[in-house]
Amino acid sequence: MKVFRAREEALPSEERGATFTGKVWADPVMAATDGVGINNVFFSPGARTFWHQHEVGQVLNVVAGKGWVCKEGETPREIRTGDVVWIGPGERHWHGAAEGSYMIHMATSIGQTTWAEEVSQADYNKR
Repeated sequence: MKVFRAREEALPSEERGATFTGKVWADPVMAATDGVGINNVFFSPGARTFWHQHEVGQVLNVVAGKGWVCKEGETPREIRTGDVVWIGPGERHWHGAAEGSYMIHMATSIGQTTWAEEVSQADYNKR
């Protein structure tokens, strides 16, 4: 058992870029342990992940702001402060902030993450 005090002190906050559109920062809560990683992720307005999927799944807990989450083949769904999202194993998806709002979520990623291409502006606007 290990208790984490809000964030992993040994790891710095880092700006993400290679698999995100826009300004995105990640603040590690728990470094990858037994295939599970937990990060607070800060999205600037309109910023978002690329398409991706998780081997076992992902839980998003929106702690501030509002944004969007979208499973491939579906219409993006609005998410806001207090919402919790379960993304199942292998579900190809993206998530990020609304155009007029920042968003912060705590992301619990389980298993390996496989990244794909950037979410187009047209896909982001399908709401």
